Amino acid sequence: MTDARTEILARVREALAGSALEPAEPRVPRDLAPVATPGVVDLFVERVADYRAVVERCGADDLEDRIAAALPAGQVVVPPGLSVHVPDAIVDDGTLTAAELDRIAAVVTEARVGIAETGTIVLDHAPDQGRRAISLVPDTHICVVREDQIVPDVPDAIALLDPARPLTWISGPSATSDIELDRVEGVHGPRTLHVLITHPE
Repeated sequence: MTDARTEILARVREALAGSALEPAEPRVPRDLAPVATPGVVDLFVERVADYRAVVERCGADDLEDRIAAALPAGQVVVPPGLSVHVPDAIVDDGTLTAAELDRIAAVVTEARVGIAETGTIVLDHAPDQGRRAISLVPDTHICVVREDQIVPDVPDAIALLDPARPLTWISGPSATSDIELDRVEGVHGPRTLHVLITHPE
C-alpha cells in the first residue's frame, strides 16, 4: 500500500471515529387513490409533447374516432384485452414473429400509468397492453392513457406497479444520437408515439 493511500485511509478512519452511521429512514408509502388533478394532467400533456410525441385529449365517446384518425396506412395489431374496438385489427395471440410484426404499421395499446413530471408512460403488459414485442416493433404506437392513471412523479408510479411484472417505460418515440449528435428515430422502438388521454364524459 502506498504512503498516500495509507494517509488517505487514516484520515477517513479519523473522520468517521465516534460517529454512528444511522440507517436511512424507510420511505413512507404514499396513500395513492389515483386521482389526477387538472394541473397534473396538463403537466403530463406538456412533458409528453416535449418528447416530440403527438398528444391529444378526448372524451371516451370520441376515442374510437381519434384512434382511427391516428392510424397510418397498413395493418394494425392490438392486444387481446384492448377495451376499445379497432376495425380490421389483428388481435395478437402471441404467435406473430418479429418479422411479421415488422410488417405491421401500428399498434394500439392502453397503459398502466402515466407520470406527469417526466412525461413517461409505463406498460406492465397486462391484457390491455399485450406482450412487450407488439409495443416495440411496429413503427407507430398509439397509446391510450386515462386521466385517472396519471400520477405526479416516479415514486407515485412505483407505488402502483408490481415489480414482478415486466415493465416498459416509454418517454417519447424511440430516438438516439451518435457522437455527432445526429438524431436517429425508430432504432430501438416505434418512430411515432401518439398518446390519447381520455377523460370521462
